Amino acid sequence: MEVGFSEQQAQRVLKQRNILVLASVGLGIIAIFALIAASSRDREVVLQPVLTRSITLSSAGVTKEYLELVTRDAAVLMLNRTPSSVEYWLDEVLRMTDPSAHGRIKGDLLKIVSDQQGSSVSQYFTMEGMQVDPVNLRSQVTGTLHTLVGRQEVAAVKRTFRFDWTYSGIELRLIGFGAVVPQTPEDGKQSSAAGERQ
Repeated sequence: MEVGFSEQQAQRVLKQRNILVLASVGLGIIAIFALIAASSRDREVVLQPVLTRSITLSSAGVTKEYLELVTRDAAVLMLNRTPSSVEYWLDEVLRMTDPSAHGRIKGDLLKIVSDQQGSSVSQYFTMEGMQVDPVNLRSQVTGTLHTLVGRQEVAAVKRTFRFDWTYSGIELRLIGFGAVVPQTPEDGKQSSAAGERQ
């Protein structure tokens, strides 16, 4: 009688163990498929609304809206500076710069800092238009660059500035910046000098 009871108990334990093993294997397979699906999908991050619209970032590429917002903020940062703000300006521009272009851009920016520190020359930019190309990761802003000595405006020149970007993962980074310089009428083209001082 006891032998039969022990055998029944052993069979029940064996059945429970087999069910547990099958459940574990099933969960393991589901976890592996979930990891494969997660790693092959494009990553997306939903940003809080900046103005009147929401912006989504995806590792698949840059949206036109996101490039416009980043260009607008970059132009405001890079083209508005005073002698008292050049250190902050330098640090913030370098924070948005891609590591591959960091040294070259920093060299150009340090020339501007040394020229502007200790002077009474300031500048600000009034933006009038923008063009963005999310495929080639390039954007341009057009407007008037105002130069002041003390509180007196000494120049107001219509200018266009170009921004070149790189996009990796979901990070948009600056790799080039410069004023777009009109060429002679024979060329019929425009070129820009990356890192050109304003």
